[in-house]
Amino acid sequence: MPHINIISYDLYLIYLSVPLFVSFFVAHVIAIFIHLCRSLLVANVGDCRAVLSRHGRAIEMSKDHRPNCVNERTRVESLGGFIDDGYLNGQLGITRAIGDWHLEGMKGTSEREGPLSAEPELKLMTLTKEDEFLIIASDGIWDVFSSQNAVDFARRRLQEHNDEKLCCKEIVQEAIKRESTDNLTVVMVCFNSDPPTPVVVERTRVRRSISAEGLQNLRSLLKE
Repeated sequence: MPHINIISYDLYLIYLSVPLFVSFFVAHVIAIFIHLCRSLLVANVGDCRAVLSRHGRAIEMSKDHRPNCVNERTRVESLGGFIDDGYLNGQLGITRAIGDWHLEGMKGTSEREGPLSAEPELKLMTLTKEDEFLIIASDGIWDVFSSQNAVDFARRRLQEHNDEKLCCKEIVQEAIKRESTDNLTVVMVCFNSDPPTPVVVERTRVRRSISAEGLQNLRSLLKE
């Protein structure tokens, strides 16, 4: 089993060292399973998000189930629901959740599904040596961080102190500074004990040339 640290920061810190972790954020859930053969399986319901850092490149392992998603809107409308001002049936800001069944018109019947689904979407990825960590966070984080921005921020902090607990806390504190107004919970799964290595950006050589007209103008200026 590779070295794996799972760190959570919400109102307190939790340290775990187990192959299976399920993170519940209210009625939204992301479950991850890391197999011995380095397969990463992510199951998502709601608008929490899991993002993998592959040598500094953000790879989204889940999709936000929000009413503005075209596929989700199509699914909702096919089941008799509707999107009103960005809300499912004018009430809920997500289209999939475990819970919220008390809201009118969300439940299905024995004959037909309801517009609010508890069925997760799955994504399977084979981990490589370049995979550094996985960030799982609630929607309040993603309201003020893009996926790539969160990976860049986390990499810089880990390169400074290589402390996963502190890194999770700093992400939450930065979200507060950016005036996030929603739930703020961060879970980090680190696949290596060493800090991320710097990303070397190769500079491409650009061949520069001058047009015949430009060359003629240059000659004229030199003659003057």
